[in-house]
Amino acid sequence: MDLQDFKGQMMYFDTPLPDGIDELLNLASESYGEGDAEEYLQQAYRLAPNNMTVLVALYRFFYYQQRLPEAIDIAYQVMAGVAPIIGFPDHWRKLQFKHLAYGVMESFTLVRFYLLAVKGAAFMNLRIGNIAEGVEMLNKVVEFDSNDRLGARALLQSVGPAVVAVNTTTRVAIES
Repeated sequence: MDLQDFKGQMMYFDTPLPDGIDELLNLASESYGEGDAEEYLQQAYRLAPNNMTVLVALYRFFYYQQRLPEAIDIAYQVMAGVAPIIGFPDHWRKLQFKHLAYGVMESFTLVRFYLLAVKGAAFMNLRIGNIAEGVEMLNKVVEFDSNDRLGARALLQSVGPAVVAVNTTTRVAIES
């Protein structure tokens, strides 16, 4: 499946924001340098905790502040919010090709968004030393992204000595 082929579909940020959220996100953006951004982002989160635009803004804030455990938590919230919309299971570990096939029929862009959330959480897990979790997550993305359009295979191989083992799916894992 080519995960770059998502032309013409709505993106998460195309969904209209609830009243007041756009203003809070703009205030957060404008006040980032003064250190007040988190206050506005948290207000937006309290008002719209399941809104993907709010979650992505909070994720980026935590990521750029190097608050990786908090960013990982937001990535999991994104996955939990998107999963029921596209018929994915309640945890990324349970994801199988049949879910992906159904999900693509619902929304190709949300499938891609979900897999990018898995990849993002994987990267941050690697950064904080949760190597096994990060590698497992990257392997899950690689399983569904045969052309490495999302860059998970390249990221996984950068972790260290890697080996590609082909069974029913392609896996990349760190040698023991």
